Amino acid sequence: MQGRLSAWLVKHGIIHRSLGFDYQGIETLQIKPEDWHSIAVILYVYGYNYLRSQCAYDVAPGGLLASVYHLTRIEYGVNQPEEVCIKVFTPRRNPRIPSVFWVWKSVDFQERESYDMLGILYDNHPRLKRILMPESWIGWPLRKDYIAPNFYEIQDAH
Repeated sequence: MQGRLSAWLVKHGIIHRSLGFDYQGIETLQIKPEDWHSIAVILYVYGYNYLRSQCAYDVAPGGLLASVYHLTRIEYGVNQPEEVCIKVFTPRRNPRIPSVFWVWKSVDFQERESYDMLGILYDNHPRLKRILMPESWIGWPLRKDYIAPNFYEIQDAH
């Protein structure tokens, strides 16, 4: 079933894939990485002026990585704001997604956390560096194929 936003995007020739609705009835759309920045600008102009959250996850060991954006359309006098969930999938070998920092500044630390934990590179992010792990950390701790270092061996070496 196609939602209101998906129908509007189809009407305007904007390529996407409808993933249906979540358990709260929020429409979920898939956007290709190469289209994400321009579609983000379109969504902002359309009224999605608030980025509620951004997160990322590993779809499957050796598979795709996903960056997820929860957007809200906040309007004066509207009791029930319209929400949408955007998913952008990227290959794990070269995980690159355009940053939407210049559209929604609130994504700053959230994209940095997704980079730090999963290794997704957010192109044009102004400060893309580790935020939770030390700069010297090797690897991406939330990837399903991540092998944690043996801390006992590290301690014994000192």
